[in-house]
Amino acid sequence: MAMPKLKSTGSGYSAEMDEAESASRDAIMSLQTKRLAWSLQHVYDNVAHYKRAFDAAGVHPSDFRELSDLAKFPFTAKTDLRDNYPFNMFAVPREKLVRVHASSGTTGKPIVVGYTQADIDIWSEVMARSIRAAGGRRGMIIHNAYGYGLFTGGLGVHYGAEQLGCTVVPVSGGMTERQVQLINDFRPDIITVTPSYMLAILDEFRRQRLEPRQSSLKFGVFGAEPWTNAMRAEIEHAFDMDATDIYGLSEVIGPGVAQECVESKDGLHIWEDHFYPEVIDPETGQVLPDGEKGELVFTSLTKEAFPVIRYRTRDLTRLLPGTARPGMRRMEKVTGRSDDMIILRGVNVFPTQIEEALLATDWCGGHFIIELSREGRMDEMTVLAEARPESWDGSGLAAHAEKVSIFIKNTIGITARVQAVAPETLERSLGKAKRVYDKRPRG
Repeated sequence: MAMPKLKSTGSGYSAEMDEAESASRDAIMSLQTKRLAWSLQHVYDNVAHYKRAFDAAGVHPSDFRELSDLAKFPFTAKTDLRDNYPFNMFAVPREKLVRVHASSGTTGKPIVVGYTQADIDIWSEVMARSIRAAGGRRGMIIHNAYGYGLFTGGLGVHYGAEQLGCTVVPVSGGMTERQVQLINDFRPDIITVTPSYMLAILDEFRRQRLEPRQSSLKFGVFGAEPWTNAMRAEIEHAFDMDATDIYGLSEVIGPGVAQECVESKDGLHIWEDHFYPEVIDPETGQVLPDGEKGELVFTSLTKEAFPVIRYRTRDLTRLLPGTARPGMRRMEKVTGRSDDMIILRGVNVFPTQIEEALLATDWCGGHFIIELSREGRMDEMTVLAEARPESWDGSGLAAHAEKVSIFIKNTIGITARVQAVAPETLERSLGKAKRVYDKRPRG
């Protein structure tokens, strides 16, 4: 059974949208229906886990006739992928893989993903599309500060940028002083990096007494962690650039699943010709209508080596109609995850809410950590927020910190101790920022 395709867009990209980006909603849904039927049959025939899961749920690929039928099929969870470590979720013989990546998981075994050459080509296509949507064009220089290696960020951006026709500077993460030197010397148009590390680059500009607004950077593509519109405003103002959000995860393909368009900055358009999104109630698993917030679920439509069916991302968002790309639905910026949500005295809190409160001040530069502890029977939250050098008074900015604490209490509904700390005292993240340190006793 051959995978249904659109007409080839050829090699490279022009400044114009490709055929899929400019397709109507009806055309995209028709293509999704055909490709979903292919993907369900592909996993049933070639992945033992999916055959067992479908059989146990009493469903068969032939039961899929329209998009709503996907809800009959079982979810895939991260534990399923870990239980089949390393290669048992692959739908092609290992010899057909041209590349293997692994997730940056911090507990247990990593999640291993693989790609055929066709998968790499699709990944390059959606990444080229994403960079173009962010403002990138053929001939521009891209400073790629995502990590290379098993993490999908660096190489995912790299191949997409080359397909778009850009000049790639494969800097990877770390060595912040050198990052700033190369930005000044090579004069790139675009930077791709995690938003938290962009703040570290900003700090280094200021440490070297360089004016970031005079840098060559025009566009930033930021992802791999949740970030707020307040942080966007901070970065855009500091560098006089357009900052857009990119979304992806190793289990689905890597970066390039969805991208914010520079002309609208109103959520991330999902490349729905390759990835089918659902939003579910994280407690019941019920599919929610577009516009309602819940947990994001993805099914791959075109992947050969490592297809996923109804993969639960744990990311919280909602689906909205397309705007800059009308045929492709948007996902709202991810505000948190159902599995990194903090529950403090019965109140649900996300680190992004704390970030918004801190970036609303003029004294915090955006670096912060949250410490959870337990005093007696009561859970406590302490927010350590790093002061800007020009705002630091040497003694803790007690009055300013107290104002933030009151704001958090009045808006989020929790009591948090906010403590300002001296500039450059919190550990810098070279990749995904670790925000929460849970020091509460277990059990």
